Amino acid sequence: MTTVTLVAGIDSSTQSCKVVVRDADDGALVRSGRAAHPPGTEVDPREWLRAMHSAIADAGGLDDVAAVSVGAQQHGMICLDADGNPVRDALLWNDTRSADAAQDLIDELGGPAEWAARIGVVPVASITATKLRWLADHEPSHADATAAVCLPHDWLTWQLRGGGDLADLATDRSDASGTGYFSAETGAYDHDLLTMAMRGRTPSVPRVLGPHDSAGESTWGARLGAGAGDNASAALALDARPGDVIVSLGTSGVVSAVTDVGSHDAAGYVAGFADATGRQLPLVCTLNGAPVLASIARMLGVDLDVLSDLALSSAPGSGGVSLIPYFEGERSPNLPDARATLAGLSVANTTPATIARAAVEGLLCSLADGLGFIADQGVDTQRIILVGGGVRSRAIRELAPAIFGLPVSVPEPGEYVADGAARQAAWALTEAATPPRWSQSGTERFEADPDPSILEQYRAAQARTYR
Repeated sequence: MTTVTLVAGIDSSTQSCKVVVRDADDGALVRSGRAAHPPGTEVDPREWLRAMHSAIADAGGLDDVAAVSVGAQQHGMICLDADGNPVRDALLWNDTRSADAAQDLIDELGGPAEWAARIGVVPVASITATKLRWLADHEPSHADATAAVCLPHDWLTWQLRGGGDLADLATDRSDASGTGYFSAETGAYDHDLLTMAMRGRTPSVPRVLGPHDSAGESTWGARLGAGAGDNASAALALDARPGDVIVSLGTSGVVSAVTDVGSHDAAGYVAGFADATGRQLPLVCTLNGAPVLASIARMLGVDLDVLSDLALSSAPGSGGVSLIPYFEGERSPNLPDARATLAGLSVANTTPATIARAAVEGLLCSLADGLGFIADQGVDTQRIILVGGGVRSRAIRELAPAIFGLPVSVPEPGEYVADGAARQAAWALTEAATPPRWSQSGTERFEADPDPSILEQYRAAQARTYR
């Protein structure tokens, strides 16, 4: 009888924890589980630990797995005292109280270009360094008590090995690259930036592991993978390689590319993150994603399937109607106070079909802006991998190639972050130069002749409205 080696991947996301158990050799799914996280942008990290254990139990336990790895939401600030206890609740990536601190840090270093040149990331409120500055300014006693700073995946990996010694905290390049005091290009911490953020304090930070290094052993004897940030873990699950661009259309939009080229975007749109294989993962995040479609569907009084059908019934360019989809403001480009605009309306072209088409085209064009920002950094782009809840729209899938000007691959829906963590766990077992080859089944490919006129119309409306 053939013995099957099992590995587990854990995704500790903003809303929930997911666990998958897979065959280490071929990636076949064996079982899975999940548990909810508490809401809010400020959470006791022990709640994530409880949810992880609940999700593990829901998956039938992990006593039989040979290796496990954790992927998690990036940027969250977890401050630990000398005994390894949380000093305060963790601040999540989407906690914006440190927006002023971000601007202060930019100014103190001499402007965004200095940050871009030094570490490839210009601080915004989501970045860990800005949260540490907020802590130093608003809760100095907590800052004084902070002996170590880590991220959600670091904390959970450490807990899986039993916690204890702060020297055992470990992370990987992908998650470290989102802190604001680590360079993905050099692969090293910039401790001076950490000290600046903490106003003279320098807490310890996790050691940075290589992609297939082990973080030790779990309390039950499984090998622990290095772990990864959520976007890097998803890219690993999708087997993204140089030339691939991942466009994720969820609550927000994320455009990221696997490349060997370091990013230094002084405008701050492209964050110079690392991937989970030793390469770079420059990333652009937009505020407005799939909810754009839901908003227009609600306005038209239809469901999302009908919205898609309406959009596909209209001609390219939506009869001259353009939607600039900045419903929640925007960060790429940086227009935090903007609101969405329908432009180019006339008596003749104001129909449900043209407005539906303008919604789909506008959303795709805003993501194409992100693709352009990444291309401006010298990154080669050959293929789009389109994922996320918004991809359920047939109109999104079919119109994307013409607007992006590239072929589009749409893989089967899945728990990409957990799957990437599982693949990394299998890699930690082999310690090979490259991750194990797992089959990619069910991927659809969409192609169309590029239609630059759609993007030109969108950008003209964008320029008229947001000069």
